[in-house]
Amino acid sequence: MSSLHAIQDLAPAILWQRFYEMSQIPRPSKKEERITAHFEQLFQQLGIAYTKDKVGNLVARVPATKGYAQAPTTVLQGHSDMVCEKNRGTEHDFDRDPILLRRDGEWIAATGTTLGADNGIGVAAALAILSDPSAVHGPLEILITIDEETGLTGANQISNKLLKGKYLLNLDSEEDGMFYIGCAGGMDTAGTFRVQTTPVSGAGFSAFALRVSGLKGGHSGSEIHTGRGNALKLLARTLQALQAVSAQWYGIEGGSKRNAIPREAEVTLLVPDASVAKAREIVARCAEDFQNEFRTPDGGVQVALEAADRPAVVYTKRLAQKLVHTLLALPHGVIQMSADIEGLVESSTNLATVVSDEKSITIGTNQRSSVESAKRYVAASVSAVLKLAGAKVTHTDGYPGWQPNLQSRLLHLCRSVFQQQYGHEPEIKAIHAGLECGILGGKYPGLDMISFGPTITGAHSPDERVHIPAVEKFYELLKAVLKAIAEDQKS
Repeated sequence: MSSLHAIQDLAPAILWQRFYEMSQIPRPSKKEERITAHFEQLFQQLGIAYTKDKVGNLVARVPATKGYAQAPTTVLQGHSDMVCEKNRGTEHDFDRDPILLRRDGEWIAATGTTLGADNGIGVAAALAILSDPSAVHGPLEILITIDEETGLTGANQISNKLLKGKYLLNLDSEEDGMFYIGCAGGMDTAGTFRVQTTPVSGAGFSAFALRVSGLKGGHSGSEIHTGRGNALKLLARTLQALQAVSAQWYGIEGGSKRNAIPREAEVTLLVPDASVAKAREIVARCAEDFQNEFRTPDGGVQVALEAADRPAVVYTKRLAQKLVHTLLALPHGVIQMSADIEGLVESSTNLATVVSDEKSITIGTNQRSSVESAKRYVAASVSAVLKLAGAKVTHTDGYPGWQPNLQSRLLHLCRSVFQQQYGHEPEIKAIHAGLECGILGGKYPGLDMISFGPTITGAHSPDERVHIPAVEKFYELLKAVLKAIAEDQKS
C-alpha cells in the first residue's frame, strides 16, 4: 500500500494532503533545509508573504478573512523537524527516504520508523487553514521553527521582533481534549572540586567497585514527582555508612544526562582486609534499606561490591567527606507543587551527574520551574550548598518557563468553544518540562498562549501513530477557536 493510499478519503482532506507532502521530504533535526524549501514554495504558490530568519525559522503572514481585518493577530506555531528512529532490521535512510505511511484501523502509522506526526500534524493543520475556504480568521502568522527536538534551537534563536501576534496557538500537544497552559523553564547548576589524593602504599587492603544500579531513572521533569531513587544519593549514603570501616575511595561517576534521574553510580573502594566482611555487611544492609524504602516506586535497586583493580591513589579523607556531605545535602526532587493546577509540579531540582578525572570532580544539577523567580531561587539554593562545600559554581543561561494563567482571555475563548462543540469541559493541564511556548513567551512578554493537538501515541519511537478521528476533531476545534478570536469583541 502506498503512502498516498493510506490517507485516501480521510477528512479533512487538505490537512492529510499537507501531511503526506511533508512525509515525503526528509526532515531530521538540524537538517530542515529541504522541508523549509518546500514550505517556501507552497507560500509562493499561494501568494502568501513570508520571512525566513537567519537560523531558518519561517513566518508566513496571512491576511484576515474578509471582514475580520481588525481582529487581533494570531500565531499558529509548530516545528518542522522530526525524531528519526527505526526498528532493528528496517532499511531506511532518514536523510534520503520518504516516510512510508500505513493505515491501521483508526490510526495512521509508519512502516518500521517514526511517523513524524510530532509535529507534522500540527504544521499540516496550520498549512491547511491557508487553503480552506470554510476557515474564518483574523490576521495570522504561521510560525514554523527548526530543531525543536534536539535543542529548541529555532525558538531560542528567534528574534524578538519577528512576530506581531497577540495570541499564539501552539499545535504541538498530543492528547485530544486537553489544553496546555504552562510548562517549566530550566537551567543547570554545576559545582567543580579540585581533586586531592593520597598515594596507596603497602599491603593489607582489598579493592572493590561499589555500584548502585537497577533503578528506573526517568525524565527529570515528567517523572521527578514519582519518588524514584537517585543513584548518587544512595551511593553517598552507602559511602557514609562505610566510614565505620575506614573505607577509602576514588573515581566517583554517576548519572548520564542533566535531564535524567540517575540510574547508576559507582566508585572504586579500598577496604582494610580485616574489615572486608564488615564492609560487605554494611553494603548488604544499605541494599536492604533502599529496597524497603523504594519498594513501590523503584523496587529494583541493587548495591554491590565487586572485586576491582587496586587504585594507585585515593581521595584525601577531607575531600571524600566533603563530597559525601555535599551529595547528601544537595536537594533533589519536588520543591513546590502548583497552587493553581492540581498535581502539577511547579518547581524541582535534579541531582543529575557526577563526572571525575585526575584533576577535577564536577557535580551536575538541573532546576525547573514554571515560575521564573522560583527557578532562580532553587538554583541559588543548590549553588549555596556547593559554595559552602568549596566548589567552583557555574550556571547555564537556561530557558524561561511558561507560568499558567487561569485568567487568560485565550483560555476563556478556547474553553467556551470546546464546551459549545462537545458539551463538556476540556482538561486544563501544564507540563513540568520545557516547551517552545516557554521560550517564545520569554521573547514576547504578554503573548497569550495555549497548546493543543490530536491524540498521538508512541512519539519519538517507531511505534508512533496518530488517531484519525482525533485529527478531524482537532482541526475543527482549531477553526472554531480562530473564528471565536476573530469575532471576540474583547480582544
